[in-house]
Amino acid sequence: MKHTKIALAISLLYTAAPVWAADADAISNTPAAAGAIQDVVVTGTRDTQRSAGESLSPIDVVSAKDLQRTGQTDLRDALVKLLPSISRLAQAGDAANLTSALTLRGLSPNHVLLLVNGKRRHTSANISADSGSQQGATPVDIDLIPVSAVDHIEVLRDGAAAQYGSDAIAGVINIILKNSSSGGNVTLTSGEYYKHDGFTLGGATDAGITLGEDGFLHLSAEYRRHEHSFRSGPDDRTGTYVNKIVGDPQIRRESFGANAGISISKDVEAYAFATVAHRTGGSYQNFRLPSKLPQVYPNGFTPTETSNETDAGITAGIKGTDLVGWRWDLSATYGTDNVKIGMVDSANTDLYAATGATPTSFHLSQFQNTQQAVNGDLARSFETGALPAPLSVALGSEFRRETYDIGAGDTASYFGSGAQALPGLSPVSAGKHSRNIGAAYVDFSTKLTKQWEGELAGRYEHYSDAGSTRNAKLSTRYEFDPRFALRATGSTGFRAPSLAQEYYTSLAVSPTTAGGQLAVNSDAARKLGATPLRPEKSRSFNLGLVAEPLDNLHVTVDAYRIDIRDRIVQGGTYSGAVAIAALTGAGINLPSGLSSVSASYFANGVDTRTQGLDLVLNYPTNLGSAGRIDWDASANINNNKVTKVGIDGNGKTLLNAQQVGYLTTATPKNKLIVGGAWTQEQWSVSLHATRYGKTATEATFYSGPNIYSTSVFNHVENSPKTITDLEVRYAVTKKLQLAAGANNLFNVYPDKVPAISRYLGVYQYDTASAQIPFNGGYYYVRASYKF
Repeated sequence: MKHTKIALAISLLYTAAPVWAADADAISNTPAAAGAIQDVVVTGTRDTQRSAGESLSPIDVVSAKDLQRTGQTDLRDALVKLLPSISRLAQAGDAANLTSALTLRGLSPNHVLLLVNGKRRHTSANISADSGSQQGATPVDIDLIPVSAVDHIEVLRDGAAAQYGSDAIAGVINIILKNSSSGGNVTLTSGEYYKHDGFTLGGATDAGITLGEDGFLHLSAEYRRHEHSFRSGPDDRTGTYVNKIVGDPQIRRESFGANAGISISKDVEAYAFATVAHRTGGSYQNFRLPSKLPQVYPNGFTPTETSNETDAGITAGIKGTDLVGWRWDLSATYGTDNVKIGMVDSANTDLYAATGATPTSFHLSQFQNTQQAVNGDLARSFETGALPAPLSVALGSEFRRETYDIGAGDTASYFGSGAQALPGLSPVSAGKHSRNIGAAYVDFSTKLTKQWEGELAGRYEHYSDAGSTRNAKLSTRYEFDPRFALRATGSTGFRAPSLAQEYYTSLAVSPTTAGGQLAVNSDAARKLGATPLRPEKSRSFNLGLVAEPLDNLHVTVDAYRIDIRDRIVQGGTYSGAVAIAALTGAGINLPSGLSSVSASYFANGVDTRTQGLDLVLNYPTNLGSAGRIDWDASANINNNKVTKVGIDGNGKTLLNAQQVGYLTTATPKNKLIVGGAWTQEQWSVSLHATRYGKTATEATFYSGPNIYSTSVFNHVENSPKTITDLEVRYAVTKKLQLAAGANNLFNVYPDKVPAISRYLGVYQYDTASAQIPFNGGYYYVRASYKF
């Protein structure tokens, strides 16, 4: 028992309130079905023995086995396969295509708080400045955490800012790391798309080591390589497929993880965990014709945006079980993400015109995000004599410092109109920015009757740049009998603007258009009506039931509503001469011969309402000598609505119809996952079908009388799509397993965009709202060895 307590030292606490975790063996022995309501959880509760079904808020539990069986080597894409409430953009633009972002309940990636072992994870330094549902996102890049380090993941589908602080508007994803002190695994994976591109090769290993008499150290390492895929249509300018911009980027990633815990005395334990990752990538940009710079590229050229990223996070702490009757925890966390953006196979045409020479590779910019945090938490239970159960009390405080550094590109990258495709940042856009955050929370929970329990949480948080906020959450659950219970929550929440949203500046240049992003607090943005960003505010409600209508049939149904006020979006968009004046005023030079120029900034531009329903079912069937089938079905029905659009300082509406569409129709209205896993002796098979509901976008016209219009758009709908995933596994021995599978077995593609809204004819799929990736079917093989 002592060893078990130590092994769990690392996964007991989260930022807002201490989580006194359940027994590790209870977790590891639960059925490996995503969302199974009997799994013991540590997220959103302080109870040491609470299962997902007993939780006052809806929680999905995803095991390491579930993740592996998706055939995905990235955590993001595995979760998209498993949980209907999680989705991703089919392809982001520019540098955002090199960052892994996911959404929960159709909201922004910014509205999902990610924890590792219950501690707030630092976010990416790479912001998505392009239009679309991912606009302004600086999410935690979940793929920089090695899959091999993960024991299980808990997804809290409920507003939790009162418990965890900023960002937890849509929910919380808590990644629990492996903590065994012996054994390990080695896994090799390889695959490619049906079109024989996007070759992927991955390798992972993890191992547990005993520290002292009862401590543990669990180490993980992982390598992944993924090559370009190419799904562009023919370029109207050449009639050929020379333009490769639509498709996956090339990525190579190495990541490492460590998780450790050891006893210091009878009731005091020390713990630490860390992850380190390095990732390089390249994303194709639009093809430049031979006429652009024939002296250097007589056959034309394809600029490729590159990313060189180093990410690291470490947490260390000490905790005990008896400080004058209180459980206590002290911890410190440091995290950083450093991204260097470059461009290869490019040129600076203005520099060539001035000097007769140009580099073909450039350093464009550098962004670094850091987070330092110190937490102190206390918890204990009091016998009141008036209640049927003890009153549990938790309280604590946090201090956090965040920094965001912007580094300029090399001189050649921003000289004149700069490097082709993406000019480098000039020194005028560079700078170092920081803020301090202080927080305090309190949490009470108890049973009011034998069948009725409740919890009340409150949190005060102060940002040195965004002011103060107070939030509360009330949760309750009534169990009519062991097979049926109702639960409900109501909460207020907030999300502070990120430093990147306040200070980021960039310009993206295509062959015929340019779009600039201005720092909201800059003089140039203020001339376009920008005002300082304020925190987003939210109100969330959840009403659900947990039932077992038949033996072993577990059902949860949760209805929700999330209202967000002053949501931060890319707005304040101006075009033409006004945009050109603003960009040049910000020190940004534009190339000549452009057909359209626009400038935008981030603004508290809109109020939204999100309403929906989550359904999860699990049911096992015992077939005797023919084995066992674990059936599962889950669904999310979601509707986003804009309730108010803001006005900028010049009296202009902040969002047009296209930008409103990015918020309301770019994610599926519904998503359904149905399938099961059959196991019989050495054989097992997983088969799942996922149906994505329709999406829509207000597409730009690229020909005709409304070409490049910012007020008249082409309404394009993407019809529902169903993809099927299959994996077959065979246990050669008790330790060696072989697997083969296919994702998108029947090679389904998104709908194609009408020709009139395909930029250069190349963008044949909807990059803003396609429900599924553009790559079609993918097949793979995997070998796993347990030691």
